[in-house]
Amino acid sequence: METRSVSKLFILLAVVLLLGNQVIQCAVTYDKKAIIINGRRRILLSGSIHYPRSTPEMWEDLIQKAKDGGLDVIDTYVFWNIHEAAPGNYNFEGRYDLVRFIKTVQKVGLYAHLRIGPYICGEWNFGGFPVWLKYVPGISFRTDNEPFKAAMQGFTQKIVQMMKSENLFESQGGPIILSQIENEYGSQRKAFGAAGDAYLNWAARMAVGLDTGVPWVMCKEDDAPDPVINSCNGFYCDAFTPNKPYKPTMWTEAWSGWFTEFGGPIYQRPVQDLAFAVARFIQKGGSFVNYYMYHGGTNFGRTAGGPFITTSYDYDAPIDEYGLIREPKYSHLKELHKAIKLCEPALISSYPTVTNLGQSQQAYVFSGTQGSCAAFLSNFDGNSAASVMFNNMHYNLPPWSVSILPDCRNVVFNTAKVGTQTSNMQMLPINSMLLAWETFDERISSLEDGPTTTAVGLLEQLNVTRDSSDYLWYMTSVDISSSESFLRGGKWPTLTVDSRGHAVHVFINGQLSGSAYGTREARRFTFSGPVNLQDGLNRIALLSVTIGLPNNGVHFETWKTGILGPVSLYGLDSGKMDLSWQKWSYKVGLKGEAMDLISPSGASSVEWVQGSLIAQRQKPLMWYKAYFNSPEGDEPLALDMGSMEKGQIWINGESIGRYWMVYAKGSCGGCSYSGTYRAPKCQLGCGEPTQRWYHVPRSWLKPTGNLLVIFEELGGDASKITLVKRTGN
Repeated sequence: METRSVSKLFILLAVVLLLGNQVIQCAVTYDKKAIIINGRRRILLSGSIHYPRSTPEMWEDLIQKAKDGGLDVIDTYVFWNIHEAAPGNYNFEGRYDLVRFIKTVQKVGLYAHLRIGPYICGEWNFGGFPVWLKYVPGISFRTDNEPFKAAMQGFTQKIVQMMKSENLFESQGGPIILSQIENEYGSQRKAFGAAGDAYLNWAARMAVGLDTGVPWVMCKEDDAPDPVINSCNGFYCDAFTPNKPYKPTMWTEAWSGWFTEFGGPIYQRPVQDLAFAVARFIQKGGSFVNYYMYHGGTNFGRTAGGPFITTSYDYDAPIDEYGLIREPKYSHLKELHKAIKLCEPALISSYPTVTNLGQSQQAYVFSGTQGSCAAFLSNFDGNSAASVMFNNMHYNLPPWSVSILPDCRNVVFNTAKVGTQTSNMQMLPINSMLLAWETFDERISSLEDGPTTTAVGLLEQLNVTRDSSDYLWYMTSVDISSSESFLRGGKWPTLTVDSRGHAVHVFINGQLSGSAYGTREARRFTFSGPVNLQDGLNRIALLSVTIGLPNNGVHFETWKTGILGPVSLYGLDSGKMDLSWQKWSYKVGLKGEAMDLISPSGASSVEWVQGSLIAQRQKPLMWYKAYFNSPEGDEPLALDMGSMEKGQIWINGESIGRYWMVYAKGSCGGCSYSGTYRAPKCQLGCGEPTQRWYHVPRSWLKPTGNLLVIFEELGGDASKITLVKRTGN
């Protein structure tokens, strides 16, 4: 009797464990209708939140807000260059803790889409590639090239194995239901021809061979090989169809707004149009939508790419850069998501019957199993409302809108009817004084102290710096004869400097003579200005500055950066003097960087100058230091840098990022939600600095004695820098 009881107990435990295993370990597959999770088709709503663009202390709140907003999935890229900054040296700590981020997604109760790439674009420095990859012998990026494929496979395997070891794929009971290999490869493949086709097929085989137990995706790649799903990115994707009839219709990037670049305006996308685009996609049979971005965050440090991408990556997303809800975008989309979920039984079990209701009006009707019925009534007219008859009932459709009827009778949502007020966000100064500003001069006169490189001719900047710093000094000298006419009251000679990126500051005998800048669209630019040369030897020092490395384009790894010439003097008695092939000396970075002035230990190891900042206001290449106490409360914080010009910011050794008070040029005016949206349509901030405020994560602060260090390239008034809090209702 006792033996039988024990046997029954073991059998019972075995059954429980087996059933438990079935519940925990879900299969993820797909058919032509949808992604299938544990045997059930799903309409999935997703949002992009990039882990290094916020802090670990923000992650759970951001993800919970996404869940509360009606999302099922969190989507993130994987950022190769932050994880493997040097070959074989990996970093998954702090903001780079990918496992912690995915586990946080799981804790909140959402799924994850892991977009490994490892090319990501994303307005991220070098498209996510580590710069050392460029210097692997014989390498050519994103084509049928063995050195590149070996490196790409190694990193992809590293990430997949890391996820597997933590049981994070849905097939292991984790939250990851999808993974992406490559990124927006379609245009690249066409440029590379047969080599692009071979690489594409290799990438798909390599990814599928990693046996993750979840489907793989390729976005913006019409020729994605089976079983990889091809998907759409764009402002609208209702015209998209997958490349095989047995694949689901997926939208991996529904652009919620647009990125900003220094010197450009802020782009906004009206939520009515975004909701209209999503409803159009769903009514055409789409079953997966991901908002890029749902929270954009911040390009901390030197992670912004482009070049010229701002430190803010707000993206006009439903959750703003600081982690606050942006209304009405957040709540209007939340109501859209509720309406779509009410329609899910009909959407996953039937195909739409389309009926014309007018010249620009249509009804998409889904008649599902067990009597379910859902209808989408669309008005594509961007100017006029329409009254239509459907199922013997009258419906009024605003311009450029979709009404959703989960029971084919009652409207529960219309994309153009917004019921939430707009957020009134303010940046308010707080009573946290920046105490006792001190300065440290970069001292141009001591440029050749320390290591320098000498070469005949002009060197490409990235080859010298390997992106260890934004800054590279190009230094040479010119001997001016006492007989030169301009020395006797004539017109000063003109120096011209042709550069490919991205800014240059010209110093003659230690004095700033002027600066010039490129743009994201035109990285090549020319400095041309008069220079005050003297009798005898004159030192010319050109500080070339990068503002993020390119992140897209065919073979962008071959694009050149820095001062490539010609560098010429005009107006001498002998005519033009070409300095391009003189002997030049090169110095990587700033003296303050080498001295580690940004860290508490480094900042305390040098003598800073105390006293009034008035004399330093227009002095270039200055370091500023101050201490402040953490303000009370929990509101997000930022630095108001409106009194400065251009440089970088650090707090307690952490890099806030690049700042630049360049004024925005654009076409700011009215913004109608109706009609096809493109980024230039709705612009804000013309005539103001593109980015004035810079996010300061509270988790980076101590209660007292926080070290703020600023490097200013051109000259500003640090005494007017203020700490502000972001508030709104």
